[in-house]
Formats: sequence, structure tokens, C-alpha cells
Amino acid sequence: MTKSSTKKAAQAPDKAVAADNNDSMSITDNCVVSFHYRLCEIDKNGIKSAWLEQSMGREPLLYLHGHGNLIPGLENILAGKKAGDEVKVTLSPELAYGPRHPHAVHRVPLKHLLKNHKQVLPGQIVTLQTDKGPKNVVVIKVGKFNVDVDVNHPYAGRILHYEIQVDSVRAASAEEVAHRHAHGRGGHHH
Repeated sequence: MTKSSTKKAAQAPDKAVAADNNDSMSITDNCVVSFHYRLCEIDKNGIKSAWLEQSMGREPLLYLHGHGNLIPGLENILAGKKAGDEVKVTLSPELAYGPRHPHAVHRVPLKHLLKNHKQVLPGQIVTLQTDKGPKNVVVIKVGKFNVDVDVNHPYAGRILHYEIQVDSVRAASAEEVAHRHAHGRGGHHH
């Protein structure tokens, strides 16, 4: 063995120990968490809808814990969990996307919609260009030159049920903490 290969071999066990420590790391502030999820709505009678969203079969999502990058109910329930943990939780609107605000319906010119939405239909989620940047909105009514949109989050006012599987937990880098979000695969890229 050369001096350099001996040095590499000596470093390998340290890396394995570090990886093992991350496998047992609990989710706390300034940890980057990767996870998979499924989401459905619970109606007034307690009946679950079909799955509205899911990440299963794709790359896991990443977030930086403790920085408000997830809805409050999910971030609270994930605190203390570890890689491999599974969580099922039902969240009230206050712990998810908040209540619906009836005054959040606005009439805007069609030209303010991002992309060329030639076939805008009621119920469709479109992107509206605002003075604070792009925002997803739900189409309520379509006219010849204007569109009525609901600027509430599409899941506002809804009782939501999540099933989550924690994929991995690691300490965040100083850059991730400074930027207040996760970087890399499944997270934010600069």
C-alpha cells in the first residue's frame, strides 16, 4: 500500500462512524431532513379523500428544520424523529395552511398570469405575477379580459391528513443555516 492509500483507508472508518451517527440523529433545529409524504383531505364526516399529493417513487423532499420551511403542524410532529420513522398526522387548518379568507378573491387581467394560459378554467391552479413575486392562485371565474382568482392557498381551510416517512437526518451546513433552507438534491440549488 502506498502512503496515500493507507491514509484513505484510515479515513474510511471515520466516515462510516459519521454516517452511523447521522442514521441515529434526531430531528432538531438546524438539521436537514429528507422525507417522503402522502397527503389527503379529511371531510366534515371524517372520511379521507383520494391522495391529493405524494412524493413516493420520486426524490425525497428536503427541508431545514426550525426555520419555518414546513407548515407548523408537520414541523412540530417531526421534531425528535429519526431516519426510518413513519408518522401519520391529521392537521386542522390552523396547523396547516390557515383558514380561508373570504376577502382573498380578486379580479385581475389575464395578462398578469404567468405563462400563456389560453385555456384557463375554473378550479385550475395558475401562477399570478404579483409585486411580491409569483403566487399560485385558484381560478374562480374566467372572462374575456379578466379572471377572478382566489389567492388563499389551495389547501387553506381544509383538514389535511399526512403520512410521512423520514428518509434521512443530518446536521445542516453553516451555509444552509445562513440561507435558512436546505441545499442540494431535493432542496434549494444556487
